[in-house]
Amino acid sequence: MVSTGLNQLSGQLRLTFKQADLGSAMPTSGGLYWWTHFFSSPATRNPLSFLVGYSNTLGLIGGLCSIDFIARDGNWTPSNGVIYATFLACVLCHATVATVMSKVMGKLQTVFVVMNFVLIAAVVIALPIGARNRRNDGHYIFAQTGNLTTWPTGWSFMLSWLSPIWTIGAFDSCVHISEESSNATKAVPFGILMSIGSCWFFGFLIMIVLAATMTPDLDSLTSSAFGQPMAQITYDAIGKQGTMGIMALLFIVQFLMGISILVAASRQTWAFSRDGALPFSGFFRPISKRFGYIPLRAIWGCAFAAAVLGLLTLIAPAAALALFSLAVAGNNLAWGIPIFARVVWGQRKFVPGPFYTGNRFSVPIAWTAVAFLVFGIALSMFPVEGPGPTAQSMNYTVVINCAVWGGSLLYYYVDAKYWFKGPVVTIGDEVLTEEQQVVLRRKALEGNAVVKDGVDTLG
Repeated sequence: MVSTGLNQLSGQLRLTFKQADLGSAMPTSGGLYWWTHFFSSPATRNPLSFLVGYSNTLGLIGGLCSIDFIARDGNWTPSNGVIYATFLACVLCHATVATVMSKVMGKLQTVFVVMNFVLIAAVVIALPIGARNRRNDGHYIFAQTGNLTTWPTGWSFMLSWLSPIWTIGAFDSCVHISEESSNATKAVPFGILMSIGSCWFFGFLIMIVLAATMTPDLDSLTSSAFGQPMAQITYDAIGKQGTMGIMALLFIVQFLMGISILVAASRQTWAFSRDGALPFSGFFRPISKRFGYIPLRAIWGCAFAAAVLGLLTLIAPAAALALFSLAVAGNNLAWGIPIFARVVWGQRKFVPGPFYTGNRFSVPIAWTAVAFLVFGIALSMFPVEGPGPTAQSMNYTVVINCAVWGGSLLYYYVDAKYWFKGPVVTIGDEVLTEEQQVVLRRKALEGNAVVKDGVDTLG
């Protein structure tokens, strides 16, 4: 478990550096699909931008779905209907907070970070103390392997990367709120690097603690009456009352994460609607003055989409688990294509921002990041339990994501290719910085660019 985090880090860091490069050079809410359109060749920019926009939008909404979950106390097992009702209540609360507290959302993010550190401190301190008489040794923590699947141990080890890949995902949220940030060319890369760096360091610390305090009987953890191995590990270390406290704090932190990712998803949805790419774009595009100049309709549209996707919990556990992989595969594709486009077609058009990995390392890091993302997509498609899956153990990510990717490309070639010309420029040169004007002048698509004065607003 501990070695999984270390190995996965190398690929994730390379991806982070490339996202920080692009975020520093061109911070915009539509980041990923905007960069794709900017760097791609004339023949590919529109369809690839369209694909990335849809994949990123659905990936973020899938991430919201995968954040909200239920644990149980061993004496009560919720029905699928109760699980969905609880999930729906969480999503509605996310949307309400994102709406009415938009003016203090920046300060709330500080509160969210503090709550994460409180949870980390509680786990790191309480579990080793509670399990002080039965802690595992260093060999078990750093070198022990266990395989409860029918895959070979080596491949099972690779599949275990999915957990840290999911955990460290959504760092592109910094990009999606860049238009609401001051000094975005520096703030965006700083946010991305700090997000990944802190997630890795503190996540690595937590994995050491969990490996040190967990029972070596892995079957008892995966079949826990609580429904969550983390809850069982905590229960074994500090008892039921302490576990209830940790799990309550974990629920609060997860709830706050849901708010953050809904905000990011709504900004991506709004940016894509601003460019006319989503169905009902005219409805989702307006900004609400009353609630502090936020994309109100996009917020509630994302909440509605998450509620619809959440209906998968009523089908089967395997279908519900696909929501986790939806976030991984959808976002990996959206992260990888603009990096690929930059090194293949757009290297000469790239103008570095304040943060840059340098001419010597930039391209090798980019290719490593692309390879890592492709590998992550492949991982997310595999059945977790082993080859020869049944209908109950099938990984339906391949169905969901191929429907998203194939559907978006079909929509583009059947209809959108006649009207989608890429990202829309909504402001004039007089309000652009000199660096932004340089980027637009270097953009090899002026003939396609649509310029509007301002954006639609609601009262």
